[in-house]
Amino acid sequence: MNKTVLITGASRGIGAAIARAFAAEGYRLALCCHNSGEQLRLLAQELKEHYHANVEIYIGDIGEYSFVEEMISDVLAVYGKIDVLINNAGISYIGLLTDMDIADWNRIVATNLTSVFSTCRLTVPHMVSAKSGRIINISSVWGNVGASCEVAYSACKGGINAFTKALGKELAPSNIQVNAIACGVIDTDMNRCFSEDERLALTEEIPAGRMGQPEEVAQLALSLATGTAYLNGQILTLDGGWI
Repeated sequence: MNKTVLITGASRGIGAAIARAFAAEGYRLALCCHNSGEQLRLLAQELKEHYHANVEIYIGDIGEYSFVEEMISDVLAVYGKIDVLINNAGISYIGLLTDMDIADWNRIVATNLTSVFSTCRLTVPHMVSAKSGRIINISSVWGNVGASCEVAYSACKGGINAFTKALGKELAPSNIQVNAIACGVIDTDMNRCFSEDERLALTEEIPAGRMGQPEEVAQLALSLATGTAYLNGQILTLDGGWI
């Protein structure tokens, strides 16, 4: 295996599970996060010890174009190419739209949506030159249907879905596949803000009878990275039949 994967938001939860899945398959990894640098360092050490993986880590604000530019330039200098780009970085905001100020809005949009533009804008030219590449965007069911009290988050994930469909069409002639995973309730830190009673009530709404696991998202991401090239511009909903 001589392929490289770049994963944003990789320090924990879904991102860390994806990193483990790709390391197990022999990928060289470039991992980034913003506020969990120590967790990312520990994950990198784990991947090196358990999978003998090549791992580069980057700590910075994925919502800042200049950081993304520096990171991708370094990844290309170290590994020579990026075969798979996984846009997983994301933050949430729960509350009424009228209680949200412009700084919160700009922060959510920069981290969740602008980051996807930035990584793709800087990675795609190299994939086009290679006539090969996979881009996988981690989205949400709220991007499909919207969620009360999560308007900004829903708007960003809806934007990612439309971005995925459009870019998939744009890059298909260059043998580059762009797909997204619209996650339902996944058992990560992002959803641990709910009380036990709230978690139980939420689980009861899901036909599968449980929350999804980060490892399940990781396995789907790996299948998108290694599966048929004819699957392109699609939003795959992973929610246990919830929405």
